[in-house]
Amino acid sequence: MDIGKSFSYQFEDKQWISKLGLGALITIVPILNFAWSGYMVGILRNVMNGAMEPLPNWDDLEKKFIDGLILFAVGIIYALPILLVVCLPLGFFAVSGVLSGSHNLQSLSNVIAGVGGVVFLSLLCLFILYGLALSIVYPAILLTFSREGTFASCFKFQDIFGIISKNPSAFFTAWLVSFLGGIVVSMVIGLVSAFVGWIPCVGWIVSFVLGIGTTVYISSVYAHIFGQFSAMTFGPNQPIQAV
Repeated sequence: MDIGKSFSYQFEDKQWISKLGLGALITIVPILNFAWSGYMVGILRNVMNGAMEPLPNWDDLEKKFIDGLILFAVGIIYALPILLVVCLPLGFFAVSGVLSGSHNLQSLSNVIAGVGGVVFLSLLCLFILYGLALSIVYPAILLTFSREGTFASCFKFQDIFGIISKNPSAFFTAWLVSFLGGIVVSMVIGLVSAFVGWIPCVGWIVSFVLGIGTTVYISSVYAHIFGQFSAMTFGPNQPIQAV
């Protein structure tokens, strides 16, 4: 894989400003921002198929929106365990809040609140571990979807884990580079934003633009590097076979 290419290919496209600029605008529009996830899928497909200019055009916004909407629904389903982890201790706190209104039940309220706190801390480790595992598995889900384009394909667990096990060293290299790269870029832009943010009005606008631009750039790197992984591991536009 050409890791450096994932960080520079965007600027080799003569229309990168209009393509990524429109993408940045779309990301800040509620509901319509699903289309950006679909755009990432387009980058993946272009890289897997060896396109000279991986950044797609925006001439099929409806298709990108539908792809993004499907991925959003998939993300909600995969995030359900995390939502349950959050809701369980919140339930204890809610009951405690209701009981605290009664002086006679104050002690019981404190006990329930304490139990809720213990449950939350106990589940927090599971929350973190599941989130980490999901961050590793999600690129494989995205690759499966980019090839088949169906909701059902996102739950073909044999194929999903087959993607990771087919070439684990390359997969985890791509994951680590995208993860660390995102952190470094965010930190750099964060420092720049903090500096220019002191300038009234103009500085605030620049900070806002840098913020949404960073999100678009990092996700474009993410899509490209995993597109490279797929092309290298499975070949261009070939079905992914579980191993």
